[in-house]
Amino acid sequence: MSDSNRLRAILELVEECMAEPDLTGSELAGRAHLSRFYFDRLVRAAVGESPGAFRRRLLLERAAHRLGHGNDNVIDVALEAGYASPDAFTRVFARAYGATPTSFRRCGPGGHRLPADNGIHFHPPGGLRLPAPGRSSAMDVLIRMYDHHVQLVEEIVDCLAGLDDTVLDRRIEMSVEGLDEDPSLRLLVHRTVRQLEMWSTAIEGGTQIGVGGTSAAQLRERLAVAEPRFRAAVIDRVLAGDADETFLDATCAPPQTFSLGGVLAHVLTFSAARRTLAIGALSSAGITRLGSGDPMSYVGGSGDDASTITRHFTSSAATPAGRAPRG
Repeated sequence: MSDSNRLRAILELVEECMAEPDLTGSELAGRAHLSRFYFDRLVRAAVGESPGAFRRRLLLERAAHRLGHGNDNVIDVALEAGYASPDAFTRVFARAYGATPTSFRRCGPGGHRLPADNGIHFHPPGGLRLPAPGRSSAMDVLIRMYDHHVQLVEEIVDCLAGLDDTVLDRRIEMSVEGLDEDPSLRLLVHRTVRQLEMWSTAIEGGTQIGVGGTSAAQLRERLAVAEPRFRAAVIDRVLAGDADETFLDATCAPPQTFSLGGVLAHVLTFSAARRTLAIGALSSAGITRLGSGDPMSYVGGSGDDASTITRHFTSSAATPAGRAPRG
């Protein structure tokens, strides 16, 4: 197991047990299916704190947040933080925050985070917040979105191989007006690949785009050629810091001016619409293994498909009665 996966597993376990402040270290290790000795070593190596100290700090941060933002009795907050004695809670809290729980609440909403070298803190209402493992820019995120786009299009093309022409050419009833009129699964994938071919040719200074076939095998071959061309023409140059490099495309009527960053943003935006429709058509054909095509876990995170997650908010104004917010 990699260090990042090991840390994720530890944090998920700690987060799951936040509602059980009385859980002992041995019980926590047992849930991880590890000996107490090995579990303690693993946690200390991953977060720089012993399991007990790590949980106590997070529970204390949660208590501070609830004191500053809620109306719960101090004794109830103390119990939820794992302190059977209000006096013991007051002593520990005052030592950590420099004020008693009552005084802390009287000051109004404030910061609940305690100093921690690992940068891991309680995140309301009941989760954890981790620091970024390294510095990244908006362009880094954009490139990862492109990498996800390519991978997903490859998977979509692979799915076409098992479908007959009737399914491939069936009209998709839901379409985006002005984008692709009367689209079919075949047409959507063709235009997604064609987009890479077209922009690569324009940036390379070409004047003609070859006519490619639209069978599943031919689309796969076209994508295998078009993607490296687009990566060299756009992605590599954006990564080199040339996102604002601009060129005049005289093949447009009238001629248009584009930047490399603008081309990348354009490709991702319109491809996302086509991918979504294509995945829906595949789902209708019984192929559901691509889920919704969500880039969340690819760009960052562990959720398989964030669009399927239901989040529960306490505010009555968040959603209509009886309905849970999605995505």
